[in-house]
This record gives sequence, structure tokens and C-alpha cells, in this order.
Amino acid sequence: MQRVLVMGSSGSGKSTFARRLSALTGIPTVSIDALFWKPGWVESDTDEFNRRMTAAAREPRWIMDGNYTKSGAGQLRRELSDTIIWFDLPRSTCMLGILGRIAASYGQVRPEMAEGCPEKIDLEFFRYVWTYRRQQRPKLIEYFSGLRADQSLVCFTNRGQADDYLNNLALQPNRASIH
Repeated sequence: MQRVLVMGSSGSGKSTFARRLSALTGIPTVSIDALFWKPGWVESDTDEFNRRMTAAAREPRWIMDGNYTKSGAGQLRRELSDTIIWFDLPRSTCMLGILGRIAASYGQVRPEMAEGCPEKIDLEFFRYVWTYRRQQRPKLIEYFSGLRADQSLVCFTNRGQADDYLNNLALQPNRASIH
């Protein structure tokens, strides 16, 4: 395990998982959101974002938290990753996740976000999470269909499975080389 994609709906726990996995393995995290957003929630230019993500993807070790399969060197990241962690959680879990996140960090910039992008109430974002399983999930399934046999896809359908995965990993010697 050297290059890990952590994917799934907003509010599923991707960022928390990525930070915990990094702490266990010593593999650095890369927040795709932090590379995409500019202060004031301004989107990056597509070419600029692709350049940033290509440079990050070419690093020898990373845990990348986020989706962006059609931009941000999405195909390159899939090609270079050895492990994909997919949070395929129910809508209710993700909605509660973002509501809890907003309640806990409203007005503050979360560690995985770009500077100048404080947590806020955003109805369009709520709609994105509400419709994620219907609109975005099929795109991820298609993205995963391009994986090679030597790449690992780990799917969590609840947060307890993610906790168990990390707890089991913590028991392994030489954690950074485990597939």
C-alpha cells in the first residue's frame, strides 16, 4: 500500500479515514478539495487543477481523499493507485455526516480544505449529497471498472467496517507495505 484513493460521498467519513490511515502508515495525505478550491470557495481553472493533481499523483506515496474522476488527472490517479477505499454508505449516514460536520466546524476551515474556505450551509451541496447515490455513485462504479487485477478495491457500506479495517491494520507489522 503506497498510493491510496479514498472515495465516496461527502459526509461519508473519507477525510477522517484518510487522516487515520496516514497516522497508521506514515503515508502522506493529499486533499483533492484543498487542491481544487481557492479562497472564498472559488473553483480552480481546469488546467491548473489538472497540473496540481498530476504533480501530486506522480509522488511515490500518497493517500488521496476525494473523487473528481473526470478532472484533476482522474485517470492517472486511478492508474497509479494500488488501493482504492470506497465509502459506499447510505444517504442518511452521509446527510447526518455533513450536518454534524457543519455543526462542529461552522465558520472554520477544516484541515482538508483550502485556506479561505470555511464550513458553511450550502443548499446546493445538500442536494449533491442527497442525490449522490443516484447521480454520482454510477460514475464511481464505472471508474472502478477500469481497475487492474493488481489493484485492491475495498468497499465499506458502514463506518464500523472502516473502523475494523483500521484496527486490523494497526495490528499488522510493517503497515505501510500491506495490501
